[in-house]
Amino acid sequence: MEATVVIAKEAGGPEVLEIKSRPLGTPGEGQVLLRQTAVGLNYIDTYHRSGLYPLAMPSGIGLEAAGVIEAVGPSVHDLAAGDKVAYGTGPIGAYASARVMPAASLVRLPEGVDDRMAAAMMLKGLTVHYLIRQLYPVKEGETVLFHAAAGGVGLIACQWLEALGARVIGTVGSAEKGALARAHGCHHIINYRDEKVPERVKELTDGEGVPVVFDGVGKDTWEMSLDCLQPCGLMVSFGNASGAVPPVNLAQLSAKGSLTVSRPTLMTYTRTPARRQAMARELFRRVKVGEVSIRIDQTYPLREAEQAHRELEGRKTTGSTVLLP
Repeated sequence: MEATVVIAKEAGGPEVLEIKSRPLGTPGEGQVLLRQTAVGLNYIDTYHRSGLYPLAMPSGIGLEAAGVIEAVGPSVHDLAAGDKVAYGTGPIGAYASARVMPAASLVRLPEGVDDRMAAAMMLKGLTVHYLIRQLYPVKEGETVLFHAAAGGVGLIACQWLEALGARVIGTVGSAEKGALARAHGCHHIINYRDEKVPERVKELTDGEGVPVVFDGVGKDTWEMSLDCLQPCGLMVSFGNASGAVPPVNLAQLSAKGSLTVSRPTLMTYTRTPARRQAMARELFRRVKVGEVSIRIDQTYPLREAEQAHRELEGRKTTGSTVLLP
């Protein structure tokens, strides 16, 4: 089988992405041959492409996709040809029409979860799981701040948090994105272009601030996030959409109220197949019972990955984006 793949020929802007054809061998020990039908686009893909998260170039791109198993290699007993599966934590190289990959990375899709939905939610949904169920288990009645509430991660998080009984304050960059976030469970919207986020958060919390901030934006929101926290609060910096956070002065955390900072990664929280499977089961359950809906607002042919990256980085997208091989 021959696959169409997208590679980054070097670190740089979207223009470094190239379309290639690549022959595929047969699956080896513990591997499967996967025909991919939908590929997820995530902000981390731009970090890999740009060199913010360095890779040996040229390199494949992408960590998330869904498809159908065409063949299995030796020692693969829990999956078979014809199974519909997905993955959200790599290995890197998901921008492809087909690939040979480790069976242990895959999760079988249950009834009611189709391939496009899976490709749009595996990485984002597992990210939300570790943020609000493991790193900081959000309790009923708590108020939390979630930046970029209308993004792919944000929309899943707002719904899941509402299902947990939490009160969600979300930041957005436009009235349209605010309406979208509100329709997906965000209780209070702050447009950071028109309002001062810390002041508005303090108003909404009777001057106390929030116990936790979930921030996937990075450099542009770092300072304001710290100022939104109550004493002994937790700042969770899980992404760099606006650029990397500059070096941190630990004395600043002390001065602002004995704050704690976490810089987690999905790969750490999904480091074993058993952890991935358990997290995926809860994610699928939330989706199947209707507590979380997966919104796919953009689709592009895989060959238009360059344009998809431009629009993602230009903050022109909402919800999830799927590339179609």
